[in-house]
Amino acid sequence: MTKVVFNRAIPMIDRDSFLTPFDKMFDQIVSAQFPEMTKTVGVNPMQGTAYPKVNVYEYDDKVGVVAEIPGLDKADLQIDVEDGVLTIAGDKHGLYNLIDGNHRAKVIRRELKQSSFKRQFELGELLDGDNIKASFKDGLLSIEIPKVEPAKPKKHSVKIS
Repeated sequence: MTKVVFNRAIPMIDRDSFLTPFDKMFDQIVSAQFPEMTKTVGVNPMQGTAYPKVNVYEYDDKVGVVAEIPGLDKADLQIDVEDGVLTIAGDKHGLYNLIDGNHRAKVIRRELKQSSFKRQFELGELLDGDNIKASFKDGLLSIEIPKVEPAKPKKHSVKIS
Protein backbone atom coordinates (compact mmCIF):
# COMPACT_ATOMS: atom_id res chain seq x y z
CA MET A 1 0.00 0.00 0.00
CA THR A 2 1.26 3.50 -0.85
CA LYS A 3 0.80 6.27 1.65
CA VAL A 4 0.05 9.69 0.17
CA VAL A 5 1.28 12.59 2.29
CA PHE A 6 0.69 16.24 1.44
CA ASN A 7 3.40 18.59 2.63
CA ARG A 8 2.92 22.22 1.60
CA ALA A 9 6.47 23.13 2.73
CA ILE A 10 8.02 21.29 -0.23
CA PRO A 11 7.93 23.41 -3.42
CA MET A 12 6.41 21.69 -6.42
CA ILE A 13 8.43 21.88 -9.64
CA ASP A 14 6.66 20.80 -12.76
CA ARG A 15 8.48 18.92 -15.49
CA ASP A 16 8.39 21.75 -18.07
CA SER A 17 9.78 24.35 -15.65
CA PHE A 18 12.63 22.02 -14.80
CA LEU A 19 13.50 20.87 -18.36
CA THR A 20 12.95 24.07 -20.38
CA PRO A 21 16.36 25.60 -19.47
CA PHE A 22 18.05 22.36 -20.57
CA ASP A 23 16.06 22.36 -23.83
CA LYS A 24 17.17 25.94 -24.53
CA MET A 25 20.81 25.08 -23.77
CA PHE A 26 20.66 22.09 -26.13
CA ASP A 27 19.09 24.25 -28.86
CA GLN A 28 21.90 26.81 -28.48
CA ILE A 29 24.59 24.13 -28.73
CA VAL A 30 23.04 22.57 -31.86
CA SER A 31 22.52 26.00 -33.47
CA ALA A 32 26.15 26.92 -32.81
CA GLN A 33 27.43 23.64 -34.27
CA PHE A 34 25.17 23.73 -37.35
CA PRO A 35 24.66 27.43 -38.23
CA GLU A 36 23.65 26.65 -41.84
CA MET A 37 20.66 24.48 -40.77
CA THR A 38 18.11 27.25 -41.36
CA LYS A 39 19.40 27.94 -44.88
CA THR A 40 19.55 24.24 -45.76
CA VAL A 41 16.14 23.21 -44.42
CA GLY A 42 14.38 26.57 -44.70
CA VAL A 43 13.02 26.51 -41.14
CA ASN A 44 14.92 27.24 -37.95
CA PRO A 45 13.82 24.29 -35.77
CA MET A 46 15.68 25.63 -32.72
CA GLN A 47 13.82 28.94 -32.53
CA GLY A 48 10.92 29.60 -30.21
CA THR A 49 9.55 28.10 -27.06
CA ALA A 50 9.11 24.41 -26.42
CA TYR A 51 5.32 24.35 -26.86
CA PRO A 52 3.77 23.02 -28.90
CA LYS A 53 6.18 20.18 -29.53
CA VAL A 54 6.82 19.73 -33.25
CA ASN A 55 8.46 17.50 -35.80
CA VAL A 56 9.87 19.18 -38.92
CA TYR A 57 10.19 17.13 -42.10
CA GLU A 58 11.91 18.00 -45.37
CA TYR A 59 10.57 16.68 -48.67
CA ASP A 60 11.78 17.38 -52.20
CA ASP A 61 9.14 20.06 -52.80
CA LYS A 62 8.10 21.21 -49.31
CA VAL A 63 8.79 21.30 -45.58
CA GLY A 64 6.21 19.81 -43.22
CA VAL A 65 5.62 20.81 -39.61
CA VAL A 66 3.52 18.57 -37.37
CA ALA A 67 2.56 19.95 -33.94
CA GLU A 68 0.93 18.09 -31.07
CA ILE A 69 -1.81 20.27 -29.59
CA PRO A 70 -4.28 18.06 -27.70
CA GLY A 71 -7.47 19.40 -26.18
CA LEU A 72 -8.09 22.26 -28.60
CA ASP A 73 -10.43 22.79 -31.52
CA LYS A 74 -9.17 24.38 -34.71
CA ALA A 75 -11.12 27.53 -33.77
CA ASP A 76 -8.74 27.92 -30.79
CA LEU A 77 -5.67 28.01 -33.07
CA GLN A 78 -4.21 30.78 -35.16
CA ILE A 79 -1.50 30.47 -37.82
CA ASP A 80 0.09 33.63 -39.23
CA VAL A 81 3.00 34.46 -41.51
CA GLU A 82 4.57 37.89 -41.20
CA ASP A 83 7.97 39.06 -42.43
CA GLY A 84 9.08 35.50 -43.17
CA VAL A 85 8.11 34.16 -39.73
CA LEU A 86 5.47 31.42 -39.29
CA THR A 87 3.61 31.74 -35.98
CA ILE A 88 1.44 29.07 -34.37
CA ALA A 89 -0.64 30.45 -31.48
CA GLY A 90 -3.47 29.20 -29.30
CA ASP A 91 -5.15 29.46 -25.93
CA LYS A 92 -5.73 26.65 -23.43
CA HIS A 93 -7.15 28.75 -20.56
CA GLY A 94 -10.12 27.26 -18.79
CA LEU A 95 -9.99 23.85 -20.46
CA TYR A 96 -9.45 21.90 -17.25
CA ASN A 97 -11.59 23.67 -14.64
CA LEU A 98 -13.57 20.81 -13.13
CA ILE A 99 -16.84 21.76 -11.52
CA ASP A 100 -19.15 19.26 -9.81
CA GLY A 101 -22.47 20.93 -9.12
CA ASN A 102 -21.67 24.12 -7.21
CA HIS A 103 -18.24 22.95 -6.05
CA ARG A 104 -15.05 23.73 -7.93
CA ALA A 105 -12.33 21.08 -7.74
CA LYS A 106 -9.16 21.87 -5.82
CA VAL A 107 -6.06 21.12 -7.89
CA ILE A 108 -3.69 18.76 -6.08
CA ARG A 109 -1.24 18.27 -8.93
CA ARG A 110 -1.10 20.20 -12.21
CA GLU A 111 0.79 18.69 -15.15
CA LEU A 112 -1.49 19.75 -18.01
CA LYS A 113 -0.54 23.00 -19.67
CA GLN A 114 -3.17 25.67 -19.12
CA SER A 115 -2.11 28.91 -20.80
CA SER A 116 -1.79 30.64 -24.11
CA PHE A 117 1.12 29.67 -26.34
CA LYS A 118 2.99 30.96 -29.35
CA ARG A 119 5.70 29.22 -31.34
CA GLN A 120 7.55 30.87 -34.21
CA PHE A 121 9.61 29.51 -37.10
CA GLU A 122 11.86 31.53 -39.38
CA LEU A 123 11.02 30.48 -42.92
CA GLY A 124 14.10 31.75 -44.74
CA GLU A 125 14.39 32.44 -48.46
CA LEU A 126 13.78 28.89 -49.71
CA LEU A 127 10.17 28.57 -48.52
CA ASP A 128 6.99 30.12 -49.94
CA GLY A 129 5.19 31.73 -46.99
CA ASP A 130 2.29 32.83 -49.22
CA ASN A 131 1.09 29.32 -50.13
CA ILE A 132 1.08 27.47 -46.82
CA LYS A 133 -1.57 24.80 -46.19
CA ALA A 134 -2.67 23.58 -42.76
CA SER A 135 -5.01 20.95 -41.36
CA PHE A 136 -5.97 20.00 -37.79
CA LYS A 137 -7.36 16.64 -36.72
CA ASP A 138 -7.29 14.68 -33.44
CA GLY A 139 -4.92 17.13 -31.75
CA LEU A 140 -2.36 17.13 -34.58
CA LEU A 141 -1.71 20.29 -36.57
CA SER A 142 -0.09 19.59 -39.95
CA ILE A 143 1.44 22.45 -41.91
CA GLU A 144 2.86 22.18 -45.43
CA ILE A 145 5.22 24.92 -46.61
CA PRO A 146 6.14 24.71 -50.31
CA LYS A 147 9.74 25.24 -51.36
CA VAL A 148 10.63 27.86 -53.95
CA GLU A 149 13.17 27.35 -56.70
CA PRO A 150 16.25 29.41 -55.95
CA ALA A 151 16.94 32.01 -58.62
CA LYS A 152 19.56 30.78 -61.03
CA PRO A 153 22.37 33.21 -61.72
CA LYS A 154 22.05 34.85 -65.11
CA LYS A 155 25.01 34.84 -67.41
CA HIS A 156 25.53 37.10 -70.36
CA SER A 157 28.48 38.15 -72.42
CA VAL A 158 29.83 41.66 -72.32
CA LYS A 159 31.06 43.17 -75.57
CA ILE A 160 34.57 44.52 -75.32
CA SER A 161 35.05 47.84 -77.13
